[in-house]
Amino acid sequence: LPYINLHFFCLPQVERGVSKIIGGDPKGNNFLYTNGKCVVIRNVDNPAIADIYTEHAHQVVVAKYAPSGFYIASGDVSGKLRIWDTTQKEHLLKYEYQPFAGKIKDLAWTEDSKRIAVVGEGREKFGAVFLWDSGSSVGEITGHNKVINSVDIKQTRPYRLATGSDDNCAAFFEGPPFKFKFTLSDHTRFVNCVRFSPDGNRFATASADGQIFVYDGKTGEKVCALGGGKAHDGGIYAISWSPDSSQLLSASGDKTAKIWDVGANSIVNTFNMGSNVLDQQLGCLWQKEHLLTISLSGYINYLDKNNPNKPLRVIKGHSKSIQCLTVHKNGGKSYIYSGSNDGHINILYLIVILVLNDGFSGKGHTNQVSRMAVDEMDQLVTCSMDDTVRYTNLSKRDYSGQDAVKMDVQPKCLAVGPGGYTVVLCIGQIVLMKDKKKCFAVDDLGYEPEAVAIHPAGSTAAVGGADGNVHLYSIQGTSLKSDDKTLEAKGPVTDLAYSHDGAFLAVCDANKVVTVFSVADGYSEHNVFYGHHAKVVCIAWSPDNEHFASGGMDMMVYVWTVSDPETRVKIPDAHRLHHVSGLAWLDEHTLVTTSHDASVKEWSISYN
Repeated sequence: LPYINLHFFCLPQVERGVSKIIGGDPKGNNFLYTNGKCVVIRNVDNPAIADIYTEHAHQVVVAKYAPSGFYIASGDVSGKLRIWDTTQKEHLLKYEYQPFAGKIKDLAWTEDSKRIAVVGEGREKFGAVFLWDSGSSVGEITGHNKVINSVDIKQTRPYRLATGSDDNCAAFFEGPPFKFKFTLSDHTRFVNCVRFSPDGNRFATASADGQIFVYDGKTGEKVCALGGGKAHDGGIYAISWSPDSSQLLSASGDKTAKIWDVGANSIVNTFNMGSNVLDQQLGCLWQKEHLLTISLSGYINYLDKNNPNKPLRVIKGHSKSIQCLTVHKNGGKSYIYSGSNDGHINILYLIVILVLNDGFSGKGHTNQVSRMAVDEMDQLVTCSMDDTVRYTNLSKRDYSGQDAVKMDVQPKCLAVGPGGYTVVLCIGQIVLMKDKKKCFAVDDLGYEPEAVAIHPAGSTAAVGGADGNVHLYSIQGTSLKSDDKTLEAKGPVTDLAYSHDGAFLAVCDANKVVTVFSVADGYSEHNVFYGHHAKVVCIAWSPDNEHFASGGMDMMVYVWTVSDPETRVKIPDAHRLHHVSGLAWLDEHTLVTTSHDASVKEWSISYN
């Protein structure tokens, strides 16, 4: 049976100008965040140890541990709140509520894990507070006339509750049952975050106006403004208290994070996170001795108090759905390259257990990366919806501007062959490139090209069409000639690939079928493979030339044996919630899959 070796998890899903909440578990071991319909739980000491919860039907916005540590509550854009078990792998659902219709933006538990406050963009109300096991109301969240962005509850008795809203105000409540006491109108812009200190003596509010105010946790009286006037030069998206309640971490759109000594009202550290817009800081968490922030790039930064200009570590990866992937071996190391729909290309290189995630330096693609391959000169060749084909030197790992070739129409697929050739499929056009230059184009095809592969010998290009046929072309010098030969697939072609020895061409189609043609026998049909329940979208040959893998919209991956369609290895639910978008083999027994869930998984495959 196939089993998973490594799962490279997605990063937090972020958007510009919106706070990103990172939750922490009460014991200090884990942190959690959301991406799409998933909640990702990661070990703070070793983030490669992770778990994922996928039961929401809509995009999840916030997830928080109960103070007991046994449950997590997560809220989504439809207003559903799910409370689920953390102790078992199955994460059984305990309760589900709909406190209001609209996006849940934040939630908070009382210290006894019995009451929950939920706030957001409801239609008739912006918040609710209720008993976790019955849903019975334990107060009212009133006093705001716009969306409530943030809520927190004092973790010591007597209970207090605070909220922050787009109406530029914070509000203070006493309870239970929680009743509105007064409005705090010190801020001049949206209030993005309110947080009580762990000991309950103080709470702080942070706003888009760049200010942080500190109040008395029991009475709600103003104590001070951190930094006197402005705490940051840009809007502040998140704050998090130190476990001993003496210091506060703040994250801002001015691309810095700061640590404040709240009692002395002084800055302890300023962390400069960079100069790029993607270095804006949208979220933060102080967990044990770890200081975490989330950048607009989706990257998770571990801050270093001793060296504020360089994080201890940065967790990189994809936060948007992955469209394509390829694998390359160099100096005994395997590198996995994956491209996503925001133009980001990621490098995973596997050295024993240590998993490093990296990216290229310089300016890269600006839109979805549709296809990628590595050519014989160790260049990563990629095409993108930004209408370019790029050649990136893998040893330098730098996007160089001169190696981006502009296409007349949008490219959607490419294949590389020996001798410096690349065949690029654009909308309604096939382009032949040699040594990074366009040298020939075929227009007026009479069909729409969807996928391309070049025979290992380098003389033939096979182009799969939406017309359900594979069209063969000869590469002759600097031109591409049609062989006037078509092979019939069982439906519109979605992907195709030659085996590494050039003996077979495997073609997958929208009618759930994979057809393998024998090259030496004049491309006669060799075998047909049935099993997918939905459109098959990607295909890849094992280095052994006897097996190939296919991935489909049914979230299934099958590993097939060329000589026997009945012998197959099945990986069900390879990526929950999202179809498989790319496959590649690291070696004869290791398959890598990727998907629109922004994660990359590596599987061990064995044949009985």
